[in-house]
Amino acid sequence: MHFFRNISRNDINKLKSKIDLDKLPIHIAIIMDGNGRWAKKRNLPRNIGHREGAEAIKRTVLFANELGIKHLTVYAFSTENWSRPKEEIDNLMKLLNEFLDRFNKEFGDKNIRIRHIGEPSVLSHEIQEKIKQVEKHTKDNNGLCFNVALNYGGKFEITQAIKKIANDIKENRIQVDDIDEKLISKYTFTKDIPDPDLIIRTSGEYRLSNFLIWQSAYSELWFDDVLWPDFNEIHLVNAITDFQNRERRYGGR
Repeated sequence: MHFFRNISRNDINKLKSKIDLDKLPIHIAIIMDGNGRWAKKRNLPRNIGHREGAEAIKRTVLFANELGIKHLTVYAFSTENWSRPKEEIDNLMKLLNEFLDRFNKEFGDKNIRIRHIGEPSVLSHEIQEKIKQVEKHTKDNNGLCFNVALNYGGKFEITQAIKKIANDIKENRIQVDDIDEKLISKYTFTKDIPDPDLIIRTSGEYRLSNFLIWQSAYSELWFDDVLWPDFNEIHLVNAITDFQNRERRYGGR
């Protein structure tokens, strides 16, 4: 079973014409919400919703790369998601395995780099190795940098950063007076990734859910009722055009 939401090349070109390509957000982050509700509305198993959500990821990655977005980060699996039923977690990990296996085939000629942010140690050895392989294979690509937040949590990230800073003070690598915002950022999972300009959340929820809470201090937030499996190029264009119509003052006037 597959639900086609393809948009014609002509329609995509029309969508692109609505965007100022010289004022694109450098980094877009997405909280992909609504897979389960999408499936429930159709009396389908949750795993079908997750599988269709994976197709939405593919559409979004390809279109973001075509537009010239430099960084795209998706919230794939949080540190809190381990509390879900084992069957659902197993299905999600199976999907991740398939995605990593297909990455080079489906994105190999698109100059896309993939990176993992989060704590990998609790993931299976197989998944850890596949992540390392695809990161190594794509590390020299200079198109879209696609960051997958997997076993990621904002509070966990900040806690780990504090521990690392405390240890480096203990080992006399840094001093207490060295601590500032720039230094703290260097201890996060996103240390060499710019903070997100735009954070998108689907499914009509209005919260960050422990996602990039250090990095999102001045991010523009965009919410939509669309359930993630139905997210397509139109929604991404709507988010970007809304972003381009906003005035970002960073606390100034």
